[in-house]
Amino acid sequence: MTSIESVTLEVDDPTAAHRFYTSAFGLGDQVRVRASQAPTTGFRGFTLSLVVSQPADVNALFGAAVDAGATALKPAAKSLWGYGGVVRAPDGTIWQIASSSKKDTGPATRRIDEIVLLLGVEDMAGSKRFYVEHGIPVAKSFGSKYVEFDTGSGSVKLALYKRRGLAKLVGVSPDGSGSHRLTINGDSGPFTDPDGFAWATASETASL
Repeated sequence: MTSIESVTLEVDDPTAAHRFYTSAFGLGDQVRVRASQAPTTGFRGFTLSLVVSQPADVNALFGAAVDAGATALKPAAKSLWGYGGVVRAPDGTIWQIASSSKKDTGPATRRIDEIVLLLGVEDMAGSKRFYVEHGIPVAKSFGSKYVEFDTGSGSVKLALYKRRGLAKLVGVSPDGSGSHRLTINGDSGPFTDPDGFAWATASETASL
C-alpha cells in the first residue's frame, strides 16, 4: 500500500508561508514548503482539507487562518453533510476546514483529525485506474464524482474530484494554468499522474 508522508507546497516566500501555517493551523511535517517561482494562474487544481471533530474547531481554525492573512472564500456554515468553510492561504493554496458534525460536544481544541488532499481531475475513470495501478487501493467510490483511496493510518489522505466540481465546491473559477505548485511525497517512487500532479519519494524530500 502506498502512503503519503507529506505534501510540499511551492511558494514565493517559504519563511512567510511557514509562519502562516504554524500560526493558523499548527501544522507539522505533513505540510512542507519550499521556494518556487514556477508560473501559475487561477485555480491550481487541488485543495487541502483539515477534518476536525466539531463546528467549534472549524470556527477556531477558520478564524486563526483569516487573522494570519488568509482570504475567506466561503464562510463557515452548516450544510447537508456537516459544517465547514473555505479559505485561501496567502501563498494561494485553498484549504477546506470541515467537520461531519453539526453540533459541538465541548470547547474548541483546534485538534486536526485528518489532512485530506483532493486532486481535481479531468478523467475520473482514468485517474482512478492510474492510482490503483500505482498501489493505492480504493476505499470509497461514488461513480464519476468522487474517489477516496486507502493510504493507511497516519498518512495524508488522498481523494479525487472532478476538476470543475472541485472548483465549484470551494467557490472559485475552474480556470487556471501553469504549475500546480505541489509535490506529493509518498513511498511508491517518483511519477507524474495524468493531470500533471508530481509525486516524489519521501526520502527525497525529507530534508525540506
